[in-house]
Amino acid sequence: MKNAPREVDVIDRLVQWANSQPLVRAMLLESSRASDRTPIDILSDYDVLLVVSDTKPFSRDESWLQDLGKILVLFRDKGRMHGLMGYNRLVLYEDGTKIDYILWPVALLQRVLDAPRLPDLLDHGYQVLVDKDHLTHRLKPSTYTAYILNKPTEKEYSALVEEFWWETSYVAKNLWRDELVHAKYNLDFVMKFELLRRLLEWRIEIDHNWSWKPGAVGRGLKKYLDSRTWDELASTYVGADINENWDALFKTTALFRRIALEVGNALGYRYPSELDERMTSYLQSIRNLEQ
Repeated sequence: MKNAPREVDVIDRLVQWANSQPLVRAMLLESSRASDRTPIDILSDYDVLLVVSDTKPFSRDESWLQDLGKILVLFRDKGRMHGLMGYNRLVLYEDGTKIDYILWPVALLQRVLDAPRLPDLLDHGYQVLVDKDHLTHRLKPSTYTAYILNKPTEKEYSALVEEFWWETSYVAKNLWRDELVHAKYNLDFVMKFELLRRLLEWRIEIDHNWSWKPGAVGRGLKKYLDSRTWDELASTYVGADINENWDALFKTTALFRRIALEVGNALGYRYPSELDERMTSYLQSIRNLEQ
């Protein structure tokens, strides 16, 4: 990785390759490397949209992926947009270059051109690298509003708080049973990654007037949270000791309580303190329950 290819060299290789492929009619760079609003580093992906006259030769025969280098690992995916199938080939090359290719048929790009707004992957930013048939001339400019969170309704806020406290019961039960894997799933994934992370993102959005784009799966939280909150969150990630995980559970609920109150006060929503008190008492009783 010390000798990772320069961005200009990678893009030059991509352009040369696309120009040599008759079926490739356009190629766009999208996402972080196509936007000056998103920080990048040596490990940032190259998100490449290939618009082709026929997807079958690319989706069925993957030898073309080796034209850009020797493959270290490959992931395949597909999905529909505007009723047409697209294909994803995510490739990490041995030189450290990671290119996420998206394959669209020309007809899909034409439907995107006729749609009222850009799909999120282009609204986040794009650069046209190759366009053999002037297919992209009608593409709308990016608004850079994709992936920005909407302000939650009071119903959404209450549902998240209630789900969080419901999930604590599973953590307590599985810690008491010495079922570490199940307890870790409920505590580290559901409570913290799915629920607390969303709440923390709402808290950041309040300070940014709902104009901030969260990073994928919590990326950027350390940068945008105040040091106290980040330290409290980091302290909830512990090892395999059951008592450490009990402590982590109560640290998690304390952090959630503080942030939920701040979010609720900012939005004019009521935090259910009675539920909090009942569940906190219940969790403590399970921890003190004899085996």
